[in-house]
Amino acid sequence: MKRIFLTGASAGIGLATAKLLLARGHEVWGTSRNAGRIPAMDRLHPVALELRDRRSIAENFQRALQEAGHFDVLINNAGSGHFGSGEKISPEELADFFQLLVFAQIELMQLAIRSMRQSSGGIIINVSSLASRLPVPYMATYNSAKAALAAFTMSIQLELEEKDIRLVDLQPADISTDFNDALSKSDQLNSRMEKTFRAVDRNLKAAPKPELVAEKILQIIESGGAAPRVTVGDFFQSRVAPFVFRFLPQRVRLWGLKQYYGI
Repeated sequence: MKRIFLTGASAGIGLATAKLLLARGHEVWGTSRNAGRIPAMDRLHPVALELRDRRSIAENFQRALQEAGHFDVLINNAGSGHFGSGEKISPEELADFFQLLVFAQIELMQLAIRSMRQSSGGIIINVSSLASRLPVPYMATYNSAKAALAAFTMSIQLELEEKDIRLVDLQPADISTDFNDALSKSDQLNSRMEKTFRAVDRNLKAAPKPELVAEKILQIIESGGAAPRVTVGDFFQSRVAPFVFRFLPQRVRLWGLKQYYGI
């Protein structure tokens, strides 16, 4: 049995992951801004965590750590998104999204590394996104924040001396969750943006369920030998597109993405 700290456990990928980990006999400390949204299940410990508040991050992680004794795994999964013109987003909105999607995740990763050094090591899984490499139009904040998290993860993979602490950058492609329903949007979407959102929403609804990501997370935790970067999703998005795009010039990549989203 492993003791696992999981952010964003009340819905989507986080909830699917919590359920699968519990079914395998692990113990989970799952976070949500509102801990009351986390379903009551045996060995699932609700943790109220506000990612916008550094004091909440430090205090609630340490409180959960004291209760658990140690954490074998940290899963940085919680997130949010914005749909709108990148050129019009305000500095305040941009800073808010980077706090949620980058700075809070980094702080939890640092806390986990320090605690894992004092125990028997562990695994940190940072859930970034394939959008860090294949950006979605009109989601510049999400794309760039996930790219920043992926780059920071790779930097720590380079720097970390302890072989018993492993970091994995998990990059899901489109996964069918309520993510789009929770997106904040610009007040006014022009026809091009509306067309793009319909394509994004259509892709999301047709995508694999979050249980696919949960199964990959479980595999990473229990296999002991995951690659430093792992993609998960349907075959085209997670395998074909990243492989092909790796060899294309930027002009062709941009053209291909515009064609994919119909803009």
